[in-house]
Amino acid sequence: MTTTRTAGGGTTAAIAVTALAPVSWGTTYAVTTEFLPPDRPLFTALMRALPAGLLLLALTRVLPRGAWWAKAAVLGALNIGAFFPLLFVAAYRLPGGMAAVVGSVGPLFVVGLSALLLGQRPQPRTLLTGLAAAFGVSLVVLKGAGALDAVGVLAALASTAAMATGTVLTKRWGRPEGVGPLALTGWQLTAGGLLIAPVALLAEGAPPALDGPAAGGYLYLALANTAVAYWLWFRGIGRLTATQAGFLGPLSPLTAAVVGWAALGQALTPVQVAGMALAFGATLAGQLGGDRKPRPFSSAEKNDRKDSMDLTGVALRR
Repeated sequence: MTTTRTAGGGTTAAIAVTALAPVSWGTTYAVTTEFLPPDRPLFTALMRALPAGLLLLALTRVLPRGAWWAKAAVLGALNIGAFFPLLFVAAYRLPGGMAAVVGSVGPLFVVGLSALLLGQRPQPRTLLTGLAAAFGVSLVVLKGAGALDAVGVLAALASTAAMATGTVLTKRWGRPEGVGPLALTGWQLTAGGLLIAPVALLAEGAPPALDGPAAGGYLYLALANTAVAYWLWFRGIGRLTATQAGFLGPLSPLTAAVVGWAALGQALTPVQVAGMALAFGATLAGQLGGDRKPRPFSSAEKNDRKDSMDLTGVALRR
């Protein structure tokens, strides 16, 4: 008998679980500024990607085959190898959260690329919702700082474009038969980390000395913030539309603002609170309008279940 899922419950659960990824990414700024060595964006990007990728490869013991060697390299370059360094460069060079503002236009990038690569016609409501999300994020994180750095702005735009392209291509290509999101995540993190490694060595030199807080910070970024979060993200892309996944992106800067308020003593003004409400509302609105009809579980979703059981089993054995 074919297993089916309910349209509302199954989709809502998938959205909620996938949203944990950008929420986790929203803690990156606080961890970086409070625990990690300063001015090492490429080394930080490398420490997020490569250890997590090698760990997932060791857990899954699955390598790409055939055309998927090239596809995994392309996705790894976009989602990890380009996105991570560009994101950290932008964060170091732009004042007052401008990197988050630029990144919040990601849903609009996804909408445009979905029309180009997936044949999904953009709807006016979707475009307006994306603009509302970006405006809401700008109210939360944009402050009256000095002149903008052109390199930082270009890095932020490029990182957003890279992640949006990777998200849409991940949706277009899917996964090989019998391969779950855990393995796909490991492929991309490893490919991206190997791409970052020589650039980090040439640009920043030898790795810095690490104290206890820095080692703990890198461990958190590699495991919870990257290995687990990206597994949830790529798992979610297989179950949601590209637009739905893209509209979860603004949760990252919103989480960063909440963490700054709750853990770092950063005050929130009434305007920022209003911006958070607007951006969160736009994120919720961006989940509407998808396919509401119940459908059978795909082979990819069956693999998701197997991956979940495999990961839980590894955790219990440890």
